[in-house]
Amino acid sequence: MTRVLVVDDEAALARALSINLRARGFEVATAADGRSALDLVARFHPDVVVLDLGLPDLDGLDVLEGIRGWSPVPVLVLSARTTGDEKVEALDRGADDYVTKPFDMNELLARIRAAARRGSLSGSDSAPDTVDVGTFSIDLAAGRVTRDGGSVRLTPTEYHLLEVLARNIGRLVPQQQLLQEVWGPGYEKETHYLRVYVAQLRRKLEADPAHPRHLVTEPGLGYRLDR
Repeated sequence: MTRVLVVDDEAALARALSINLRARGFEVATAADGRSALDLVARFHPDVVVLDLGLPDLDGLDVLEGIRGWSPVPVLVLSARTTGDEKVEALDRGADDYVTKPFDMNELLARIRAAARRGSLSGSDSAPDTVDVGTFSIDLAAGRVTRDGGSVRLTPTEYHLLEVLARNIGRLVPQQQLLQEVWGPGYEKETHYLRVYVAQLRRKLEADPAHPRHLVTEPGLGYRLDR
């Protein structure tokens, strides 16, 4: 059963989310503050975290960084902060998705399901091959990436994006295709997601992230993974 941790200090909203998620077969835990959320990530081992940024004790972005310090669990930010800069900052700190309040419950549930799928795909054992690119290697069978012989920690979304590029090695993958395959239908215009996540992958995988050799941008078109 997929486990979801809902972190929100609005009791009515947390309750509504819990009811809707449980009705669809999810196991749910809730936290009303950041410290409780960090404790539950360690004890409950969620498959997805739904994280409000306006918490009473810690800023949600600090909670996000605390989670990212050791866990790759998909984190869907749920916030009343609506500016583009705030969305980019949350994505840059490791969020996998960003939903603004007020929101449509069915859309939010669809995004939670998509995040859960991305998390499971990061550990998928259905692919038989390994892709070697420069000093790093993508083991598609184990859902693992290594660089110079050492393991590279990627979030589920980072891995899924890299996986799509690896399965199309040497070929341009259009922006719309990447957005649809990684985030799902309805995300085709969210090109800032790609900028943020490709930059994160470059920092982790490229020898010189400012002058990437392998994760190549084709301006206005898409991205390509070159050996």
